[in-house]
Amino acid sequence: MEKPLNRLPEHADNMSVALISSSFSPLILLREDLTIIAASKSFCLAFDVDCAGVTGKKLADLGGGEWNVRQLNALLQATVSGKAAIDVYEMDLVRPEKGTLRLLINAHTLDYFEAESIRVVLAITDVTSQRLADKVRDDLVREKQLLLNEIQHRVANSLQIIASVLLQSARKVQSSETREHLRDAHNRVMSIAMLQKHLSSTAVDNVGLKNYFADLCNSIGASMIGDPGRIKLTTQCDDSVVDPDTSVSLGLVVTELVINALKHAFPGRTQQGSIKVGFTSDGKAWTLVVADDGIGMPKDEEDRKPGLGTGIVEALASQLGAIVTISDEAPGTQVSVVRTA
Repeated sequence: MEKPLNRLPEHADNMSVALISSSFSPLILLREDLTIIAASKSFCLAFDVDCAGVTGKKLADLGGGEWNVRQLNALLQATVSGKAAIDVYEMDLVRPEKGTLRLLINAHTLDYFEAESIRVVLAITDVTSQRLADKVRDDLVREKQLLLNEIQHRVANSLQIIASVLLQSARKVQSSETREHLRDAHNRVMSIAMLQKHLSSTAVDNVGLKNYFADLCNSIGASMIGDPGRIKLTTQCDDSVVDPDTSVSLGLVVTELVINALKHAFPGRTQQGSIKVGFTSDGKAWTLVVADDGIGMPKDEEDRKPGLGTGIVEALASQLGAIVTISDEAPGTQVSVVRTA
């Protein structure tokens, strides 16, 4: 004699119904054919369903048919067959006259000892307000980033104007010392302007050093190297990406070291030579190198006294947690700024 297909220990079903009905969370207990055994009062209140007439109905027939969602039904059938379990399924419950709700669905079978029938517990969480809040927050973040990019773009333009004024002033003054100071100030301002230009065209938390250093050195070379055929300023960087604060400090370090090389390695800037800027990183460790093939380090101790540029580099390196090393390469000088992991 065949056993009835829907046989289940009566006390197990009664206990399940009692637990479902008293739940503060929206829950539904389903048979394997997806008819409803019980629904919690919280489910009925949340989704405007008459609890008195819900038992025995198909889930797809609830309300005005808004629960008749093909993907949901397919996932529930897969859960019943044991082929899947719905841990998190997000769906829209479209209610034409009551508004659309965004729901998170969780469904699992109940395990009964010696049971021949399958029971599925369906848990529903309304995340409509949360998703709306997330959208508002994301919109605000996008708007803030657009405004920040616009500000950075305008700051870059303003800095370039200031740099041009400094360069014009340097051409007009009679004192060679004052002229050099104005040119140095021009290049320092241009290094920040170049960074602002990159920030306005990229993500605010990402600055690629390869393009940034290349543009920065092109700018310095254009203003300080009269004959590019005599002194070549090149960069060789990996694909390192750093945050804006770090890129500002690194850009200033490069500016100071390149200016220093042009002033001291090639006095008068009449002889031929080259300056190379390199950067490599490995995790949190990185190495910045600025090397030239000029006249090398001064022999006189008095001439080796650190100037303003050296002090700026030392201060910036300290902020970055790096150490500055200067070596005589014969010919030329190499300055390494190294941060260990």
